[in-house]
Amino acid sequence: MNILYYILTALIVINLFIFNYLYTYKKTFYPEIEPFKETTLQVSNLHTIYYAEYGNKNGKPVLFLHGGPGYAPLKESPRFFNPTAYHVIILHQRGCGKSIPLGEIKENTTQDLIEDCEKIRKQLNIKKWMLFGGSWGSTLSLAYSITYPEVITGLILRGIFLGRKEEINWMYSSIGAANVFPESWDYFKNALPYKTTDYINEYDKCFNGDFENKKDDCLLAWTVWENSIISLYPKPLNTIIKETLEDNEYKSGSLIEHHYMINNCFLDQDFFFKKENINKIKDIPTIIVQGRYDMICPVVTAYNLHKLLPKSILNITMTGHSSLDEETVNALINATDSFI
Repeated sequence: MNILYYILTALIVINLFIFNYLYTYKKTFYPEIEPFKETTLQVSNLHTIYYAEYGNKNGKPVLFLHGGPGYAPLKESPRFFNPTAYHVIILHQRGCGKSIPLGEIKENTTQDLIEDCEKIRKQLNIKKWMLFGGSWGSTLSLAYSITYPEVITGLILRGIFLGRKEEINWMYSSIGAANVFPESWDYFKNALPYKTTDYINEYDKCFNGDFENKKDDCLLAWTVWENSIISLYPKPLNTIIKETLEDNEYKSGSLIEHHYMINNCFLDQDFFFKKENINKIKDIPTIIVQGRYDMICPVVTAYNLHKLLPKSILNITMTGHSSLDEETVNALINATDSFI
């Protein structure tokens, strides 16, 4: 009897160990992989975009749309997907990353990016595909889906941003995230030569050279502000400033992101809440992953979007905005696995 008890106990422990191992494995990044093909595509007389393909060419096609707008995809981006099951296409949007000209805001609108995505789909001869987009990438994913709903098989969205004035004000005025990160907000404010309450327009003047020798300070401060509030456990402000300077992407990223913010992302106010728009995508299977403590895209936006999409699942994680926060990584990989 005692021997049988110990054997059964040992089997239970072993099974629990195996279960926990497999559960943990499924929720960590897939291994690093190199693209099997890299392509440049001229989409206008001015812009040439870059995209890379990863994983299985015959797998389930998914277009990865990065955030920003203005900042290139993270190197971890392909690792959200099972490389044997997915054909992953990662686009560098106009003016970003390896697309040229870098930092260009001319001919750079939401509508331009939607058509770029469609040109890629046709070039790759993909009939239908899934979209994966976080932050600004969620905006672009939804806008593209409303424009071309017939080619979408599913949506995975993170850190929902819908381009409305109240969302932009939360980020770039004293009424929102500034109250949670006052030291970083001071850095953002002090890059300008005088006091103001209209930061979007004053930064526009700075970026256009109206303030002598201040343009680079403003470009840096714009990106530092976002980098300061992106993670659940942010680094000290001095460290973020140093890392942002070393990365050097802030010059192009700040210009493009500001260009979209000052133009309300080239979308009508409440574009996604209009019945004629949201009804086009209400039957698309959708998984929304949203950080409860997201300081860039407050959770209420994701909640309201979820209520409009009857075939959506809302997974609220105890994380910030970053796609690299551990629980967010887990949730996103579970989401991609569930669509296989």
